[in-house]
Amino acid sequence: MSTFNAPLDDIRFVLSELLDVPAIQALPGQSDTTIELIDAVLEEAGKFSTQVLAPLNRVGDVEGSQWHDGEVTTAPGFKEAYRQYCESGWNALPFPTQWGGQGLPAIVSSPVSELVMSANLSFSLCPMLTSGAVSALLLVGSDQLKQTFLPKMVSGEWTGTMNLTEPQAGSDLSLVRTRAVPEGDHYRVFGQKIFITYGEQDFTDNIVHLVLARLPDAPEGVKGISLFVVPKFLVNDDGSLGARNDVRCASLEHKLGIHASPTAVLNYGEKDGAIGYLVGEANRGLEYMFIMMNEARYFVGVQGIAISERAYQQAAAYAHERMQGRDLANPKGPTAPIARQPDVRRMLLTMRAITEANRALSMSLASLLDHGHAGNKDAQALTEFLVPIHKGWATEAANEVTSLGVQVHGGMGFIEETGAAQHLRDARITAIYEGTTAIQANDLIGRKTARDQGAVAAALIAQMREAIATLDASTDADLKVIAQRLRAAVADFEVCVIHVATNYMTQLQAVHAGSVPYLQLAGLVCGGWQMARAAHAARRRLDANEGDAGFNTAKLKTARFYADHLLTRVSGLRETVLNGASAVLEFPEDRF
Repeated sequence: MSTFNAPLDDIRFVLSELLDVPAIQALPGQSDTTIELIDAVLEEAGKFSTQVLAPLNRVGDVEGSQWHDGEVTTAPGFKEAYRQYCESGWNALPFPTQWGGQGLPAIVSSPVSELVMSANLSFSLCPMLTSGAVSALLLVGSDQLKQTFLPKMVSGEWTGTMNLTEPQAGSDLSLVRTRAVPEGDHYRVFGQKIFITYGEQDFTDNIVHLVLARLPDAPEGVKGISLFVVPKFLVNDDGSLGARNDVRCASLEHKLGIHASPTAVLNYGEKDGAIGYLVGEANRGLEYMFIMMNEARYFVGVQGIAISERAYQQAAAYAHERMQGRDLANPKGPTAPIARQPDVRRMLLTMRAITEANRALSMSLASLLDHGHAGNKDAQALTEFLVPIHKGWATEAANEVTSLGVQVHGGMGFIEETGAAQHLRDARITAIYEGTTAIQANDLIGRKTARDQGAVAAALIAQMREAIATLDASTDADLKVIAQRLRAAVADFEVCVIHVATNYMTQLQAVHAGSVPYLQLAGLVCGGWQMARAAHAARRRLDANEGDAGFNTAKLKTARFYADHLLTRVSGLRETVLNGASAVLEFPEDRF
């Protein structure tokens, strides 16, 4: 089983070549965010991830979290690692200094999160959900709620959760039945929530649950849902912990993967009702919860990249170690490592190219998030368009990459002891939770494409064509081919944008039948755009004798592979988007 190596070279390349770090530094409150500071943070994050978290990944998978009589014991070493994580300041990294955070931008917190997720995906889910809860309280919480909960959530002394799903209400939150009964300055909450990540744990002495529930006079449907803070322990006026609240962990789910992450069933109000506090205005809970959800969707996309990186590293290490067959360049020679076999090389390059393209897109999106938080409307609009693409494509890609990782190992990949299967099992959930790929695709075709008649998509396509023009000016043979492939893919993307925007209102079923292919197409094109930019930067560095020549050459050739093997998928997806609906809609339902 291979160890994890933090991919700092590639992260630094994206920061220096594809992002405008000085422009982030010019944003309000970011004057100290120098490239030197970012580099130091990444270096330490790499050490913590590889030395503390990565060794626990396997034990977490084997041992998992255990439930007994309403209490949860996390996997061996996890509680101690969480303490180190918080004491080292990692939990506080992205939050405002006003509440004890470090105030660093998303271009720093995003790659740090990737490193943590690569090292130990199950562990990373706890701070990820806390971050979402903090963001919701920062934006819509009352001053009293902020003063009571934020300092200890920012430090990591308390964790946070997101409570949406109920047994009868999966993704359709209009069916939520949990109720909140007014009582003075608070509410009594009754109901059951399922699939609550780190809904119970032994890391901290309090957990701050953000819960969707209905008031007695609430209207039906999603417009009648409110958001409540329901802590595991009530908090006294002096900040100390009071009585245990009426919320209990009934059980933990037995899952395909992420075994160390406790996924809880929580019962609210088995006795007198769990005391909760309204967040913001009544009946606007779903709107507020989307603050958490959108942040979570971005970071689940990062999870896809992280687990892809881990699977790629393990597959590449195995391919160098596994001796089998002959080198086709020397058929009469000795047995050679399988890394010399053409199809193994194809699989490894597919894994590498997809991962690097997704990382570049994710970090570019982090930069947009930073500009959007500073009030840049164009950046906000482009962020909203790209988040479902990023979440959907990066996680579907993770399933492909981790499956290829098993394939590279051959029969040994099917054996749990190698660890390759764990990556595949862990990756599977990423395309499901925080909104399945179809939910991301529905958002993309409706709110993000049809609503503005493709205006934001058109602005994105214009940026892509600027990158193509830059490549066209080069004499490099690889860049010429990349430009050619990307030009054709962008044209296909534009045709599909027009198709969705034009037909959404009149052919709703047909457009929905092609929604996931449309998302996949958009993801591949966005990745190709980023890889084209990366190829141009690598060529420039080679010409200037700048940086590591081996890294730059590998980057250029990976981009060329992406153009030849991944961008070429786009034309087929275009045909599916435009013409693939009839069979989907006309197949007899009773024959399924």
